[in-house]
Amino acid sequence: MNSEDRAVALGIAPGLEDIAERLAVYDQLLWRWQPKINLVGRSTLNAIWTRHFADSAQLAEFGNLGGQWVDLGSGAGFPGLVLALLQRFRGVGEMHLIESDSRKAAFLREVSRETGANAFIHNDRCEDVLPELTPSVLTSRAMADIATLLQYASPFVEKGAVGLFLKGRDVGAELTRTSIPSNFSIVLAPSKVDPTGAIVQVRLV
Repeated sequence: MNSEDRAVALGIAPGLEDIAERLAVYDQLLWRWQPKINLVGRSTLNAIWTRHFADSAQLAEFGNLGGQWVDLGSGAGFPGLVLALLQRFRGVGEMHLIESDSRKAAFLREVSRETGANAFIHNDRCEDVLPELTPSVLTSRAMADIATLLQYASPFVEKGAVGLFLKGRDVGAELTRTSIPSNFSIVLAPSKVDPTGAIVQVRLV
């Protein structure tokens, strides 16, 4: 674990201090699994706490951690598993992670078990799982473009749910290409981790 990276991450997202011991376990598991399957970009392995843990945790500022959260295309568990650990610490809400890759789903199950995150892991496609859920917040990072994410999220946003999507430098171009329902509000908040990125907030007007 990179102690300097950890210190920077705690400065960005102080709430991580509450779950730091569990994140240390997560960090170790990520390093152990990375040679088997490509979970994160190799260049980010020495900055796991900032690039992944703090990046994920910043979403907690934009939605009530209570209720049912659903993370679309969870991959290595960002942001879903980090937020699940915050929910567990605060004793609120539940987290569902949807991941179609069976190897990544196996990784998510091990991390959830070893850290005590108690997240629900769905090894299936989003379109097959979402009809069974009633999310109050939907999250995603690097799964798909905004147009695709809106297709998944729209039925729930129409009922009052919130979409919180971590996006990089191409967010403006994605929004330009996306047809946004007139009753939806799209607000961009700057990322605390990626100076070129943003958090796309989708809500009902």
